Amino acid sequence: MNEPRAAIRVLIVDDHPLLREGIAAVLAGQADMDLVGEAVDGQDAVEQFRRHQPDVTLMDLQMPRLGGTAAITQIRSEYPSARIVVLTTYKGDAQAMRALKAGASGYLLKSMLRRELVETIRDVHAGRRRMPPEIAAGIAEHAADDALSAREVEVLRCVALGNANREVAAQLGIAEETVKAHMKSVLAKLSAKDRTHAVTIALRRGFIEM
Repeated sequence: MNEPRAAIRVLIVDDHPLLREGIAAVLAGQADMDLVGEAVDGQDAVEQFRRHQPDVTLMDLQMPRLGGTAAITQIRSEYPSARIVVLTTYKGDAQAMRALKAGASGYLLKSMLRRELVETIRDVHAGRRRMPPEIAAGIAEHAADDALSAREVEVLRCVALGNANREVAAQLGIAEETVKAHMKSVLAKLSAKDRTHAVTIALRRGFIEM
């Protein structure tokens, strides 16, 4: 006689109590899943992971103190076999790539939770990857693009806040000509017509958040 399989132990990480409650209610209805902990930000997530060492972690990306991508990086550096599913409202391919490079095993839009949460947890626990088709298509579409450098993202983030080149230069401690050179590179990499267009593209793709 076969022994029953151990339940999949799940950790939820999200700063919104209602979302955590909703996920907890779904997990409570699954005989093969067990909620072992909840965390409200990335730092809390790292501490809860060390304490519970769950089979699957559901990780929001936009959180105070420590964001989800940084938390994934830290957890995976300590526990290389950790299986983490990103939960997000953003469809941007750049954000998805950062999370996957950090070590995420799955990616789930919050609008898809009701339909796909349970199967995503089971798939990732079994060692498979899960990615919404539209996110995968976005990654494939931009796979050959030159990525923005960390400095270019910083410059673009300042521009998005309405700063002129001189103000960006002062904030970042670089020359105004350097800011212009970075913006020229950003426009080329994003195939943008102007600064406003570049900011719009960067927000949509997840290079920057507002």
